[in-house]
Amino acid sequence: MMAFAVLPARADCLDDAAAFHRVNPRLLRVIAQHESGMRANAVNRNTNGSEDIGLMQINTSWLPTLARYGIRREHLFNGCVSAYVGAWILASNVRRFGPNWKAVGAYNAVTPSKQLVYASAIYRRFMQQGR
Repeated sequence: MMAFAVLPARADCLDDAAAFHRVNPRLLRVIAQHESGMRANAVNRNTNGSEDIGLMQINTSWLPTLARYGIRREHLFNGCVSAYVGAWILASNVRRFGPNWKAVGAYNAVTPSKQLVYASAIYRRFMQQGR
């Protein structure tokens, strides 16, 4: 289940989204830092023609699924919406793969080798910020 319809202005939507979707808030924040540098207006084009949008760099391949919940491309530039969508994707991966680094790698990639590279980068950041 996703909750996006009306999101009040919050001091920290990443913490709220992490709590709602029951994912580690520090991990969600590290993913946002890695993906967009904490920029809600970030857009990156991929070699396959898709785009990664917003704070959590939600890939445009998610747009048909998100449309069922009333979320359109322009909504992903709202940091709170992006945080909730990103937390939902991460939580879905945890349900699918278990609470492990494969679930983190699947946030960014489909292929196991790319998942490993991504998860390793997130792990390094996560451990550095824990100091």
